Amino acid sequence: MAPARVFGAFAGRMLMAAAKGATKKAATSAGAASTTVVKKTAVKKTVTSKSTGGIQKVVQVTSELGNFIGAPEVSRTEAVKKVWEYIKLQNLQNPNNKKEIFCDDKLKTIFDGKDKVVFTEIAKLLATHFVKST
Repeated sequence: MAPARVFGAFAGRMLMAAAKGATKKAATSAGAASTTVVKKTAVKKTVTSKSTGGIQKVVQVTSELGNFIGAPEVSRTEAVKKVWEYIKLQNLQNPNNKKEIFCDDKLKTIFDGKDKVVFTEIAKLLATHFVKST
């Protein structure tokens, strides 16, 4: 038997609202002498176009993958996205078995000349195209 909740979701919200209202009343009565209000400001994180960690790190790639993607440096996630975009655009997925991808001449250059790959192999086959930095 599942343990019973002490407060239901609605009761919990009611208690929180009551506690919030009580603190507001206490704050307004205590703050009547001073009228300064402290506001919390949200600090916005700036997102750079090039992340610096893990699989989102932009690294140099081999010439084969660079020609396929159109850039000499790319992150692993972006490379996989570009490959999947190409597969979907060219309709290279096996309609009977969606796990299989038929390789055309362009894909064979980055997939070691294989005629057919399984989608779980894509990341492994692309890993050889990323230059290891020292």
